[in-house]
Amino acid sequence: MKVRLALVAFSLMCSTLYAADIYRWVDENGRTQFSDTVPEKYRKSAVKMDSRQHELSAEQRQEAEARAAQEKAQAAEVAQRKARADAEAAAKPAAPAIAPARSKPRPVIDENTDCATLYRLYRESIDCFAPYISATGTTKAEAFEKCTPVPDPSRKCGPAK
Repeated sequence: MKVRLALVAFSLMCSTLYAADIYRWVDENGRTQFSDTVPEKYRKSAVKMDSRQHELSAEQRQEAEARAAQEKAQAAEVAQRKARADAEAAAKPAAPAIAPARSKPRPVIDENTDCATLYRLYRESIDCFAPYISATGTTKAEAFEKCTPVPDPSRKCGPAK
């Protein structure tokens, strides 16, 4: 389609502006060539093209000019809308920065922490980390920003009751 459009445009330009003959031939690489002059080795295979078939009538030319003017007006309108939107966005005050979510304060665990509290904190830790464990069993890094790791209290307290 682009090739035909280019051919039509080329034909119109050459035929209407210069009134030159246009020739078509296929070169040694299999490519179709168009020109108003033919190299010596392709003179026998070159075919003269009728460029008048591609000329636009006065009515077609007017329709094309009207379409082009309409498209230009639409493009200008879109550009104006975008410029207005950009100006409005620049005039609005900047949105306040959202503070990062604070995680729960980390519990203090020491030798004096009773076993019931240790098991409660351990279960909360497991529940918090659960959504961040991948199918391969690894824990995603963001889990450590939101959850507090609590070691298994069974060594100190024995099995859970």
